[in-house]
This record gives sequence, C-alpha cells and structure tokens, in this order.
Amino acid sequence: MSALAKVPCTIITGFLGAGKTTLVRHVLENAEGRRLAVIVNEFGDVGIDGDILKSCGIESCPEDAIVELANGCICCTVADDFVPALEALLNRPNPPEHIVIETSGLALPKPLVQAFNWPAIASRVTVDGVIAVVDGAAVFDGRFADDPVALAKQRAEDSSVDHDNPLEEVFEDQLLCADLVVMNKADLMSIAERKDVVGQIGKTLSRAVKIVEVENGKVPTSVLLGLGAAAETDLAARPSHHDAEGEHDHEDFETFIVDLPVFDTPQQLVDRIKKIAELHDVLRAKGFADVKGKPMRLLVQGVGNRIQHQFDRPWKPGEPRVGRLVVIGEKGLDQSAIRALIAG
Repeated sequence: MSALAKVPCTIITGFLGAGKTTLVRHVLENAEGRRLAVIVNEFGDVGIDGDILKSCGIESCPEDAIVELANGCICCTVADDFVPALEALLNRPNPPEHIVIETSGLALPKPLVQAFNWPAIASRVTVDGVIAVVDGAAVFDGRFADDPVALAKQRAEDSSVDHDNPLEEVFEDQLLCADLVVMNKADLMSIAERKDVVGQIGKTLSRAVKIVEVENGKVPTSVLLGLGAAAETDLAARPSHHDAEGEHDHEDFETFIVDLPVFDTPQQLVDRIKKIAELHDVLRAKGFADVKGKPMRLLVQGVGNRIQHQFDRPWKPGEPRVGRLVVIGEKGLDQSAIRALIAG
C-alpha cells in the first residue's frame, strides 16, 4: 500500500495548558469538508479534554469518532490502548479521512511516532505531522526557558550539582519532534516578548521548523493538516533526551482529583485555583463546577495563576451536578492543603 493510500494522522503535542484542546476544537470546527476523528489522551482519570470536544456537536467529527484514552500516557500504553483505538477508527463503516491525536501535556511524542511502525498499523496510517503547541507567555515568564548552554557549562564545572530538569526535558523533546511549532497566547505578549520567545524556541530546534504565532489556537486547518511529513520514517531527525532509554515514566509528576463544592460565583473558584497555584506551584488545573442558580456547567482551565473559565453547556436532565477538578504538578504536592483551600 502506498503512502498516499494511508490515512494521515496529526499528532498535537505541547506542555500543560499550552492550548492543545482549544486548537483541536478549532480544527474540528473548520474541517473544510474533511471527515475527522480524534484520539485524546488524558494524564489522569477524568476525561476533561474529551468531554470538551464531545460537547462541540460538530458534524465533521461526531461524538462516537472521539476516542478518550485515560489509562496513562499514550506513549506508554501503545499496545494496550493506542493501536486498538486506532484500528477501531480505521475499521468503522465510514472511516475518517484524517485523524487528530492530542497527547497529554506530559507525553513525549517520539515514542508515539515510533508506534506508527508497528506491523498492525504501519500499512494503514502515517504521521502527517507533529504539531508542538507552546504557551508563549509562560515561556517568556521563564517557567520552561532554562538555558541549555548554561546547564551544560554547570555540568562540566561541577558534576555533583543536580541539574536535572524533567520539565525542561519534556518541553524540549516536544519541540525537537515537531514539524510545526504553534506559539499560542501571543495576544498576552508584546512584540518584543514574542520575538524573544521565538528566538528561544529556535535555539532548541535541531532543524528548520516553521514557528507560527497565534491567539486562542486559531490556526488555519490548511496550515495544520496536509504537511506530508511521514514522521515515522524520519525518526533520526527528531532527537530526544530519552533516546537511550527503553521507556520512560512520569515519576516526576503527580495528578489527583478534587471533588468540588457548589460555588456562589465563578470568581470564587477562580480565586481559589489561583491561590493553590501560588502557594503550591500547581502546574495545571482543569475541570467542571456547579455554580449556584446557574443552569449551565462551568468549565475552568488554568496554567499557573492564569485561569480561563466559561459556561460550556447546560447540565443534562438527570445528570448529577457534581464538580471535579484535576490538579497536576511536580511530585510532592500537599494534596490535603490543596483540597482544603479549594473547599474553602
């Protein structure tokens, strides 16, 4: 079977809160006649991102063409979860013409690209392109902008110093695997700040890769889909910090779920999430909440102390109005203190 006969797949990677789900939703809403399917991977037990996409009601990607994998990082569960999910989509009576795969914010994309060489799927699919979504404002703030040259110099001068930075490695691995970098949230930055971040990203990239600056994940579908990269045949050009490892784990991170009370106003929840981000260095928080007297469900998503919220859809008849928040951070989070702060 020729490459042209294979179903193209676009892998959307990016760190926590970069705006991957927003970008995927924009693609679904602007499919330009393509029949799409989505595989979305969550780091945790609550499928927040999949629920957001399923609530779109988009004809080009019906709800049953959105597959959630919540049993761990997609690149660690290839045989058990990813390959069967891909085969199920391909075997549909009306199979998708293009598949979009949203990884978790902690996933390394290269092992997923390698999975496309598995015999069960190698003749049926190809990686059309790897898109790395970057939170430009966060990078400018320095959260993932460690200087690799300075780290190398430090390592050479003092081998006893612990300069391992797992967050930086995840961030860099996502960039190093990319065929296109989307610098999101450009509206939160000045022109000089944008130029600074583009320069930082350019220094990390190992090859010529286009960087586009966008707001709210709004990238034309024609730019994202149809790159024709066949990334699974080009692995040598995508170096990784973890190339020498057989597999990787996520022991540097932890995630847990907080059951939410009913809130009087959306701002009440926003203020509490900001507080846990400031006091406990929470990387990401996302979930749904019940606001007193409101017929619609409140969707809240935060990275650091930048919180976005909106009423995304009405509560369904008979649906329990139960709020839950997924909290993600580096190992050692004080779960009891965080739960107490959220509960008020």
